[in-house]
Amino acid sequence: MHWIALRWSPEESVPDTDPPRPIDMPDAQALGWWALQFTPRVAWVDEGLLLEVSACERLWGGKRALMRELARLNPVPGTRIQQAQGATSLVALARLRLFARGEALPAELPGGLPLDTLTAAREHLELLARMGCRSWGQVDALPRGGLVRRFGAGLRDALDMAWGRRPESYRWLELPEVFEQKLELPALAESAPELLWSANRLLAGLQIWLRARQQGVLALELQWTLDLRRFNGVDLPRNEQVVVRTAQATQDMAHLRRLLSERLALIRLGAPANWLRLRSIETVPWAGASTSFLPEDNRKGDKLHELVERLGARLGPDQVLVPVAQADHRPERMQRWARATTTVAAAARGRKKSAAKADAPASPLQPSAPGALYPPWLLREPLRLELREGHPHYHGRLAKLVGPQRVEAGWWNEGQLAVRDYFIAESPGAGLVWIYRERSSAWLAEEAPRWFLQGVYA
Repeated sequence: MHWIALRWSPEESVPDTDPPRPIDMPDAQALGWWALQFTPRVAWVDEGLLLEVSACERLWGGKRALMRELARLNPVPGTRIQQAQGATSLVALARLRLFARGEALPAELPGGLPLDTLTAAREHLELLARMGCRSWGQVDALPRGGLVRRFGAGLRDALDMAWGRRPESYRWLELPEVFEQKLELPALAESAPELLWSANRLLAGLQIWLRARQQGVLALELQWTLDLRRFNGVDLPRNEQVVVRTAQATQDMAHLRRLLSERLALIRLGAPANWLRLRSIETVPWAGASTSFLPEDNRKGDKLHELVERLGARLGPDQVLVPVAQADHRPERMQRWARATTTVAAAARGRKKSAAKADAPASPLQPSAPGALYPPWLLREPLRLELREGHPHYHGRLAKLVGPQRVEAGWWNEGQLAVRDYFIAESPGAGLVWIYRERSSAWLAEEAPRWFLQGVYA
């Protein structure tokens, strides 16, 4: 058997960090989830995280390679991970305690280990010292029957496990299906932004869980418990919460932290908060990020959906809009404005599919590409043009260059039928403009049709 004992000490930071960075320590459960990537046999025993790796150490290239990999993938940046190994879990844990105290290892293992490094013997140290027993081997040499009657079966069983005479059994850690963690705040939080400092620890645990489950998060909920039940004569709810959603699945805690910061900046707490809870609402399988060897494909900066989500969290979802194409030939109804946070991801997927199926682009003057003739700027409301001698005028007489392009739409909406002939025309004072002639029964009885200006060209 081969056991590895791990320990993280917030006080012992990496010496090359100048100035030292604040450390967001994940809780013990999250650190156990991180260790599951190395072996399925992981358990917390006292202050040490124990890994039984005898069945999988060859996959990592041997004992030394596995120990180096544990140090390289340390989930707590800025903190050195303390490691020790042994043939049994108790020996590995005892060596870890000696390493943490800066003491040298005895020549004989496990008999020479100090007695205070054995958890089962700590409550009997004074009595055992008066008996002349200060090491594991000296206690192990005592008669079994007398040792059990005097100190109980726990000490004798621990010594047997240390020498490998009886099997070691622990309750191994398992990954939950849904991430949910809570912590008590070190001090009452009186404003929502104060919650973010403690939420960083929960986000660190969420990232470990996502990587272990190979999932990306789409929605999460941050909930806090109010310390008061009634304030200024008003009954308060037990909890308050905020929900954060992303357009694309992510494992990037920096982006989620920015979204939480923007949302919390707009929230006013009903009362001081004393507990914090983070829960995943929606996750999907994580496919990883695609990269390229071409430098122009690896652009720095935020992605579009991340920028949109951050602006939506800061200004409100109804204040950040994007155009959405509509199946309508009337220019003023070809698009509508919708929330950017709910359409950016769908639009990105649609662009990828369209790019994969796109044919060669047609000439902008061919009838097969009528959209190429549309102007870049449409008027909010079409402007009726003045007729002089049967010709439309706009800053002078308009000369029709391209057209007509017939549009007949809106017949499915009562009273909104549009039958028009569009032209590209040139104005002496305004340049190229987009006009149309209305074709309807309203002007058939009149002497001249009605002309409207709908767009201009740059």
